[in-house]
Amino acid sequence: MIELDGSTGEGGGQILRTSLTLSMITGQAFRIRNIRANRQPQGLRRQHLSAVRAAAVACGASVTDAEAGSTSLEFTPGRVSGGVYEFDIGTAGSTTLVLQTLIPALLFAEQPTVVTVRGGTHNPKAPPAEFLQRAYCRLLAAMGADVEIDIERYGFYPAGGGAISANVWPCKQLRRIDLFERGALQQAYAQAIAARLPAQVAQRQYATVRNLLGWEADQMREVLSPTSASPGNAILLTVESESVTEVFSAIGDRGVRAEAVAREAALEARRYLASGAAVGEHLGDQVMLPMALAGGGAYTLDHVSQHAITNAEVIAHFLPVTVSFEQGERFNTCHVRTRI
Repeated sequence: MIELDGSTGEGGGQILRTSLTLSMITGQAFRIRNIRANRQPQGLRRQHLSAVRAAAVACGASVTDAEAGSTSLEFTPGRVSGGVYEFDIGTAGSTTLVLQTLIPALLFAEQPTVVTVRGGTHNPKAPPAEFLQRAYCRLLAAMGADVEIDIERYGFYPAGGGAISANVWPCKQLRRIDLFERGALQQAYAQAIAARLPAQVAQRQYATVRNLLGWEADQMREVLSPTSASPGNAILLTVESESVTEVFSAIGDRGVRAEAVAREAALEARRYLASGAAVGEHLGDQVMLPMALAGGGAYTLDHVSQHAITNAEVIAHFLPVTVSFEQGERFNTCHVRTRI
């Protein structure tokens, strides 16, 4: 039984999600205490419970203390099984975080999987569905995995009601890759999402992006106006290079000006473009686990987050790898190495 303290590092849900993924893959049981100790409210919320229950269903696990507000949990996995799964968070909680928990484990199932998660598709502090489609899945493909993501319906806070699905094909062994350079820029473009909101909101976001990034009018794609149970707005900035695709995003909230939403995403994109690193902060958090499963790899990233450091510590509990970060003048390098 692996013992974990959920208050270490970033002290949020990442510790739980990574533990669930690796427990499913390795067959190692774990016990975690002080879940989300650095968040308010502490303990399990609906989206975290959905990840736990989805993981339990997909591998036939036995689970104790899987209740709302619980600050401890014990998870004993069985064997990962493919098939057709549907999970409903029941709130606007992040569907993408639930999928990110499941996808790496489902690669090791004996048969293909179709999994649909209902809830929020575009949430603050969570990657949007387009990030999984364009950035995360492209890197998995480079490692030999075949995963497709579809947005079936958009869901914003507070009603949720969105749905995204993933088709996951078995992959017995991920290939090691090294990402030291992103390569030449292929294209960069902005997309505004304005669900049940005036188109003017999107145009104000585009004006901010042009001002901060110097992008031209033809890089501003047609505004997306999807059907949604709740009004919502977001900005997506996609940077596609030879070796990697990055997606920078910001989600609107009540009382937050459209310009402020666009500014958040544009400044993150600008930092990445200026750094010369292969991946940005958030993709750097996520690619670490597949590289560990592949037995090693390396990549440059523009910023090492507390999420990344925490992820590295959790991975080391389950897999015989070490993760180290080397700081440079403009960017950092992450090395994932097998322990001997």
